[in-house]
Amino acid sequence: MEKRRKVSNPLALAAMAWLVRGPMHPYELGRRLQETGMDRSIKYNRGSLYMVVEQLRKAGFVVEQETVREGQRPERTVYALTDQGRAELYDWMRELVAEPRHEYPYFGVALSLLSVLDPGEAAELLGRRLETLTAEVEETRAGMQALLDGGLLWIFQIEEKYRLTVLEAEQRFVTELIDSLRRPGHAEAWQELFRSDT
Repeated sequence: MEKRRKVSNPLALAAMAWLVRGPMHPYELGRRLQETGMDRSIKYNRGSLYMVVEQLRKAGFVVEQETVREGQRPERTVYALTDQGRAELYDWMRELVAEPRHEYPYFGVALSLLSVLDPGEAAELLGRRLETLTAEVEETRAGMQALLDGGLLWIFQIEEKYRLTVLEAEQRFVTELIDSLRRPGHAEAWQELFRSDT
């Protein structure tokens, strides 16, 4: 069962995961998220990163360790993970990895209501989606290869591997759905069903 968290933003989880490796300031946290490609899975901006670090501090998961200044740069506060933060990180990670969670993607909503569209239009729109999916699959594969070529460890690409697997599964599903919509007699049965509901 999903637990209620003091800080439930996935960005907080990512911040704690980096801080378990050692203290750092939020700017460095952001740089690490970008270097490892995690910014594709966790959306954030500089302001939201500082905000989530402050939420973690208020929750007792991180503490200010020191303030440093490098050259002409402004002072930066370095944060360290507390024992409570470490326990929260591992508990949250174990929950997310072990327990499937029902999510509500927009495409699932659209599919549940697809019968309001004409079958021909639905097939045409799905064709456009398939083109976009195909481009995303190619882009994701190329990005993964570039990161590997750059020396990034495979463990930092598992979320991209998962994303690629999901994209490829959706590609197959959409292709099959388009084929179903174009089968002879399908449009008539669909329209008959829709007329019987009105």
